[in-house]
Amino acid sequence: MEGLLAKVEEIPFRPSPEALLIDPMHPHEAPTEEFRSLRTRVNHMQSLQPIHTAVVTSPSPAEGKSFAAVNLALSEAQLAGNPTLLCDFDFRRPIVHNLLQTGRAPGITDYLQGKIELHQAIRKLAGTNLYIMPAGEAVINPLELLNLKEVKQMLDHLPRLFNWIILDSPPLLFAADANLLATLCHGTILVVRIGTTTIDSVTRAMQSLCQNNVLGIVVNGARRGELYSKYTYYHSYYLKDEAEGEPGEPPAEHE
Repeated sequence: MEGLLAKVEEIPFRPSPEALLIDPMHPHEAPTEEFRSLRTRVNHMQSLQPIHTAVVTSPSPAEGKSFAAVNLALSEAQLAGNPTLLCDFDFRRPIVHNLLQTGRAPGITDYLQGKIELHQAIRKLAGTNLYIMPAGEAVINPLELLNLKEVKQMLDHLPRLFNWIILDSPPLLFAADANLLATLCHGTILVVRIGTTTIDSVTRAMQSLCQNNVLGIVVNGARRGELYSKYTYYHSYYLKDEAEGEPGEPPAEHE
């Protein structure tokens, strides 16, 4: 792992205009403030116990998990001295590379199949602390790849290089991938969408996960008056305080 980051290719940071990602040049526009608040919560939890790898998933498709994963990663990377890695482990329907307008391959699947070195699967977004690992070439056996010992070894070693490793994964109720990844990571963040996600879906998704592994639930799609008249955004979330089992007051943070 030593010297790996020095070999990583740097690419321009040019997110898709339709992606609704946070803009570092406009820190007070939506949805930047909301993801700053989410970042503060998860960093507070990290201060209570060693949490460095987190799976971001949802019960079903089209609930905003990739939107939340990319924006949380961007928000973390804005903090000085906080190198962050965003990994697209949704091998079935990867989208991170589209949101950030880069190539899908080489990526994670190529590395797991032994076709490339690990540093070749990683890109650094110029001018940021954010690194990305796109999904890689399409495979017909995503779950078999995820069961390889190399996946666990990689996730165990990456925290030596990054403070946060955020994984975008397939929906919980449509594939076993997210459940498997959750057992390999320190925590799971569940994304739900108002007007789309049903209570039954949330219940079944939570039952499929190890309860002690769930960091919290992010609610996507809430409206916030005139400030959000143009868009419907992620708005609120619940993240448990690991010490008390309920929401806590996180400390202030500095960028």
